[in-house]
Amino acid sequence: MILGALEAGGTKMVCAIGDETGKIFEQVSVPTQTPEVTMPTMIEFFKKKKLDALGIACFGPVELDRKSPVYGHITTTPKLAWRDFDIVGSFQKALGCPIGFDTDVNGSVLGEVTFGQAKGKKCVLYLTIGTGVGAGIYIEGKLLHGMLHPEAGHVLVTKKSDDSYAGKCPYHKNCLEGLAAGPAIEERWGEKAVNLAGRQEVWDLEADYIAQALVGYILTLSPEMIILGGGVMHQEQLFPLIRQKVTDLLNGYVQTEEVADMEHYIVPASLQDAQGIMGCLELARREKEGV
Repeated sequence: MILGALEAGGTKMVCAIGDETGKIFEQVSVPTQTPEVTMPTMIEFFKKKKLDALGIACFGPVELDRKSPVYGHITTTPKLAWRDFDIVGSFQKALGCPIGFDTDVNGSVLGEVTFGQAKGKKCVLYLTIGTGVGAGIYIEGKLLHGMLHPEAGHVLVTKKSDDSYAGKCPYHKNCLEGLAAGPAIEERWGEKAVNLAGRQEVWDLEADYIAQALVGYILTLSPEMIILGGGVMHQEQLFPLIRQKVTDLLNGYVQTEEVADMEHYIVPASLQDAQGIMGCLELARREKEGV
């Protein structure tokens, strides 16, 4: 199969051509500007390829309910130029091929369970921590949608008593995204995360908030693996801190082989940052084959 893949991000659109094995033959990156500027460039790229299907993993929120009249739209995004834009319909009209569609983080978890370290697992959580915080959740062969799609970056966490920072999220001052995403780190400490690598207090606090959220996910979803991606998680010193704090917070309540081996339970992404685009290939394959 000749499959198209679009990892649609708030900063850049990554377009690729590949196949059902996850092999990528060609890839380009297009800056995310307005639909009027960005869409024609992407359509032209894909149009030449005679695709069997296209998979799109998109920033959101997006409408994933196929029964909805606005299925395939980007909805209440803060990127105003893209608000209420029919991204699936626009590609459908231009390319005339099947189009698989999901959130960017669901695309990433799908890449990991199809081609990466989570292959064969029944329940996997992929959490990206960067400009925002988002979760992709894979359960029993399917990506979790529900009434919308997971907005697990906005789970509420308990602020540390010595943390005077008000929180970045305009909706919830003490949600994970508001306290632990990249913009919150920069605003709290006065520098970007990449420049704070040597300050232990930064990462102790960051790990505390992430661990609180992970314990909630563990107790509700019971994932067999938790994958942490995104720009903030490039600070690899976070992983041992998070693992220890999760162990401490669980306090022996969950006793499984996975939790007993934290080093292989809470892990970084495994596909060299290609998990999203590879997940798009799988979205395309599933749509083509009606899976």
